[in-house]
Amino acid sequence: MPNERSAIIEIGDVLVSSEVVTEFFCCDYAACKGVCCIEGDSGAPLREEEAVILEREYINYKDFMSPEGRERIAQTGFFEVDTDGDLVTPLLKGKEECAYTRFEGDNCLCAIEKAHLAGRCRFVKPISCRLYPIRVSVFSNGTKALNLHRWEICRCAFEKGRREGIRVYEFLKKPLADAFGEEFYSALESLSRSAIL
Repeated sequence: MPNERSAIIEIGDVLVSSEVVTEFFCCDYAACKGVCCIEGDSGAPLREEEAVILEREYINYKDFMSPEGRERIAQTGFFEVDTDGDLVTPLLKGKEECAYTRFEGDNCLCAIEKAHLAGRCRFVKPISCRLYPIRVSVFSNGTKALNLHRWEICRCAFEKGRREGIRVYEFLKKPLADAFGEEFYSALESLSRSAIL
């Protein structure tokens, strides 16, 4: 259950919910089969620079996408604007499935990440996907807030994290360092000790 008394950890211009360091999480792909890529009201949030990268790297990952995904990109472009006015990945027409997905049997994978792992694409995938279950909000003054998002389809990941003793920030070490810097992660790691006690 969410901690109703969740505190805030402040590191530079980033505010981190203490749940990021106290809660446990570890993706359980064998159980969920990548359902997060095919569920939701809109596509994955994108940074403006990521929309540019998606177009630039398209030639490197397009062969990993489904024909339907490539067709959707041809129709809509590399991003859409959702009802909140935010840039997001396109969804397949009439579905909740991200255009950048691919299926291998009943397993849903990210085509961009698959291309990256194959050494074909420098871009891994949108940072919002890499950082999940952390959601990042940006305030008008540039301050960023990192909050834990709880989604029923990820219940198995919270359970696996508890079983294996892996906390959210530990599971997300690489994307957190990539998004906010190694110094930020080191500071978060240090401050986590007092938050956990």
